[in-house]
Amino acid sequence: MPVQNADVSEIFNKLADLLDIQGANPFRVRAYRNAARTVTSLPRNVADMIQENNDLSELAGIGKDLAGKIQEIVQTGTLSQLEEVEKETPSELNQLMNVGGLGPKRVKALYQELGIRNLKELKAAAESQKIRDLEGFGEKTEQQILEELQQMDGSEVRIKLLEAEQRAEPLVDYLKKTKGLKEITVAGSFRRKKETVGDLDILVTCKKGSKIMDRFVRYEDIRKVVSQGTTRSTVILRSGLQVDVRVLPQVSYGAALHYFTGSKSHNIAVRKIGTKKGLKINEYGVFKGDERIAGKTEKEVYDQVGLPYIEPELRENRGEVEAAQKDELPSLLTLKDIRGDLHSHTKATDGHHSLEAMAKAAKEHGYEYLAVTDHSQKVTMAKGLDAKRLSEQIKAIDKLNEELEGIRILKGIEVDILEDGSLDLPDDILKELDLRVCSVHYKQNLSQQKQTERIIRAMDNPYFNILAHPTGRLINERKPMELNLEKIMEAAKDRGCHLEVNAHPDRLDLSDPYCKMAREMDLNLAISTDAHSTSDLDFMRFGVNQARRGWLEPGDVLNTHSWKQLKKLLQRK
Repeated sequence: MPVQNADVSEIFNKLADLLDIQGANPFRVRAYRNAARTVTSLPRNVADMIQENNDLSELAGIGKDLAGKIQEIVQTGTLSQLEEVEKETPSELNQLMNVGGLGPKRVKALYQELGIRNLKELKAAAESQKIRDLEGFGEKTEQQILEELQQMDGSEVRIKLLEAEQRAEPLVDYLKKTKGLKEITVAGSFRRKKETVGDLDILVTCKKGSKIMDRFVRYEDIRKVVSQGTTRSTVILRSGLQVDVRVLPQVSYGAALHYFTGSKSHNIAVRKIGTKKGLKINEYGVFKGDERIAGKTEKEVYDQVGLPYIEPELRENRGEVEAAQKDELPSLLTLKDIRGDLHSHTKATDGHHSLEAMAKAAKEHGYEYLAVTDHSQKVTMAKGLDAKRLSEQIKAIDKLNEELEGIRILKGIEVDILEDGSLDLPDDILKELDLRVCSVHYKQNLSQQKQTERIIRAMDNPYFNILAHPTGRLINERKPMELNLEKIMEAAKDRGCHLEVNAHPDRLDLSDPYCKMAREMDLNLAISTDAHSTSDLDFMRFGVNQARRGWLEPGDVLNTHSWKQLKKLLQRK
């Protein structure tokens, strides 16, 4: 039974949730959450690393104890410690942590005071108005819980793109070993690089007599085979993810790739153009009457309707067809265009590696510069940098820059935006930095007006450069703050500030529609990983995906420029 990184991460996060509800030592809880994050961000499958006898205790934030637990999960598919904790605290309680407004203390109170164990019981208690009488809740919180549950009820379960990658890649590698396989592509929202994925559609071509379907349904990670046929089979993986494999004739492969990549609205727009030309377009090809005139490649499909090839990330029917007709499609950003990362952390605060280690890792990525932006004091309490510690780090960076070759460390900070809109560090230290990344980490539940005014007020500070993870969302975990983001973007443009596209797959913040809006406003964005370890620097590709979905070209992105050029772009108006 193969264990993926996402499986290990899920177990550690569940254990952390239950321990948090129990009121366990917060450092112990944080250790499991950090371990979950580390495993998720690994570029390789942790099971393969164990098989090759790699020492997992050398990984950032792991150590011997957690390394042993990872090995236990890989070998058994479970963790005995989690099973022990589940005897004391019902395992279903961690589902309640996904409801907005419910933290560990409130979940514990709901369980102890009302015996609530799961979402069904939570809904019943809220509807019968039992929750409002609990200390620390009230009528407003009870109503919020009901609204959250209504939004969750019946909604499609979608996983983050990173987890989808971790599920898809080993399966594709497995299928590639099938004798007679010619081509294989994962289509759908996965190919369009959406931030979440509902299922996987895998399209293949193969030689006659290939046993691709027999091999597919024998994949170890399958929980259930829904159907098996010669041209289509459907399975459910152990994680609950549905996977369809479709075998196609070579002459239809491009048409099927176009059809199953979607989006549905994009396909309809293309078909309408075809209809006006007397053509029928479907997953089997482009037809004029009964004759198939195209379909072997996607380019053929677009050619028949008089359009240039449209990149998958653009296919959302948000103007890409009209732009293609006018020969105005953007020349999309690529990973090779990125010349540096403008948001990263070291072990000086909550990162896992030293200044030098992060710099060397950035150099290996081919970067010219890396901005080290450790946290200010407010967000990480005692571990955050105050003015004195930041001054010491500035000197350390200056010294290291004299020793390094081929990479420059930019002196930065991720400084908290306080509730009144002021910044968490004085101007006389902020002015010593190359750039300032500013962010909201607490009081995220303010009204739209107050939150918007708070951020714009912060932008009035002459040392504000980039608004980090602008909406504060965590995909599938935490909703974005209530903001008038268009107003914030206009204020940024007026003041010479910028917004970040946070490339971490848990965030991907800004969303792609706002990336497109920024482009239309001529507001340059930064694409940064928010890396807390050397391996997190690999997340840049997710930010580039998001930028491409938002129509961004290299000129729309700050960190496609040399440091000399970037320095000018960061100058305030």
